[in-house]
Amino acid sequence: MVKLSHKLEYACRVLAQLARTFGQEKMAHIDALADAEQIPANYLVQILNELRNAGLIISKRGKQGGYALAKAPESIHLNDIVKAVESELLEGNFQDDGQSGPKVAEIWNEIGAEFEKKIGTYTLDRFVVDDPGEMYYI
Repeated sequence: MVKLSHKLEYACRVLAQLARTFGQEKMAHIDALADAEQIPANYLVQILNELRNAGLIISKRGKQGGYALAKAPESIHLNDIVKAVESELLEGNFQDDGQSGPKVAEIWNEIGAEFEKKIGTYTLDRFVVDDPGEMYYI
């Protein structure tokens, strides 16, 4: 089992929520997103900013403003999300010191490469819940 941060989990959840209305004229309000995914709104603001800076979402200010996906859910890969909010997860930082260091680094780097390859095969549309029940969008 891999232990991932709440930040990455929340990013996936909020993007899945935005994916539900992709292609519609609606923009999702932060309070509605926070309520729908049970994420603290003040923390969600930071995550949404990182996702916007990475080009995964767009935002608009004002009464009709909110957040929306910048591109189709099937074109957003899980590794794009990881790179946007938790890029250090994909960085190998193993020392090749000592007698065992090179072999340990080699194995963990190989595992890291396979992990990155695997998460590149999943797209955001796989995270979308078909019938979540109540809609929170305005």
